[in-house]
Amino acid sequence: MTNERPIHVLGISGSLRDSSYNTALLRAAEELIPAGMTLEIVNLAGIPVFNVDEEIPFPKAVEELRSAIAAADAVLIATPEYNSSISGALKNALDWVSRSPQPPLTGKPVALIGASTGMFGTARAQVQLRQVLTHLGALVLPKPEVMVAKAQEVFDENGRLTSEATRGFLQDLLTKLATWTWQVTH
Repeated sequence: MTNERPIHVLGISGSLRDSSYNTALLRAAEELIPAGMTLEIVNLAGIPVFNVDEEIPFPKAVEELRSAIAAADAVLIATPEYNSSISGALKNALDWVSRSPQPPLTGKPVALIGASTGMFGTARAQVQLRQVLTHLGALVLPKPEVMVAKAQEVFDENGRLTSEATRGFLQDLLTKLATWTWQVTH
């Protein structure tokens, strides 16, 4: 993979919680990002509830998110699993960014990761998120899948990912995202 400039990845956490395992997973990705890539993490906390009556003009927080996605070469989404699905905050943000003649996720390489305290990680949420993103025209990385189960056992009290196996899976996904991004954008 030869590239004259770094691949810029936008990291989006689907959790609004201050001590979110999904945000912590994105911070671990920041530590493990391969050479030739950068990662910028954004917060969805300021995104209002979607209302078509308020979309013209887009609220400032929505426009900032749309611009950040458009400027990124790829997107890395860390999704929690709430009630066997993606979070309302994440779905809401995706609904907002999809609204325009030029939705910024169309043709954009995207990789999925997720952490949950449950036994199944974020398997069900990632299936649903993949479906939504495919509908939006995103180019979702098929493999590998990073679904962290029992997150409370692989993160320490400071939110640092301590599981070497999980760090290895995450690093592999980031390497594959770099290759995927290069392939689909060149």
